[in-house]
Amino acid sequence: MGDENTTLQVAGVDGCRAGWVVVVARVEPFSVRSVRVEPAIAPIVADRSLRIVAIDMPIGLPETGPRTCDRACRTALGPRRSSVFPTPARPVLDADDYPDALARQRCATGSGISVQAWGLVPRIAELDEALSSVGARRRDQVVETHPELAFTTLAGAPMRHPKRTTAGRRERLAVLRPSVPDRWTRPAGVPRGAAPDDVLDALVLAVRAAGWMVGDPVVEFADPGRDRLGRRMRIRG
Repeated sequence: MGDENTTLQVAGVDGCRAGWVVVVARVEPFSVRSVRVEPAIAPIVADRSLRIVAIDMPIGLPETGPRTCDRACRTALGPRRSSVFPTPARPVLDADDYPDALARQRCATGSGISVQAWGLVPRIAELDEALSSVGARRRDQVVETHPELAFTTLAGAPMRHPKRTTAGRRERLAVLRPSVPDRWTRPAGVPRGAAPDDVLDALVLAVRAAGWMVGDPVVEFADPGRDRLGRRMRIRG
């Protein structure tokens, strides 16, 4: 298995200002191959050289009510719980604007949608469309995760500080350092169109995706069954 893993690649993906930060990494021994910004997610979803694509974006979308995996993830993150936004219901993807989205979410779930969550809807819809263009087996290789859950799993406890603070960056770098050389986390390694914390998030997702491939413990919160389109409603860390 070890020899096979030297040729396997995974990706950690996080949304950013210019599109998507994509960290491609070899599984075993773990090494970062590239850190780049892609304007669209479809080529990453379709790239079968990536055995797992760990992405910080909702995949399985509810028709009504909240996802239990969101609630469980927030509980696990403790002081970082606010980083997990309630997932929009699937009807919200067709909303024309925020008031329309708010009405759709209230009709579907009985509660509203934050402006921050509404800001993610175009990315959620882009990913949803990309997943519709690949087969079921490939869809299951694109895994919803969350950077704060990934950091929590690696560290054994939630991060104490918000990621955009100096203290927060330092503690996240300390978690990554055993796996990721400093050159990938320095400002010079941040690609145009991304922020430093976007890169750290994508890096930790790549680390965890490689870990799943070699049998590291998995933390996963999941709703029973799948959504209307057959997508898993789960968050893995």
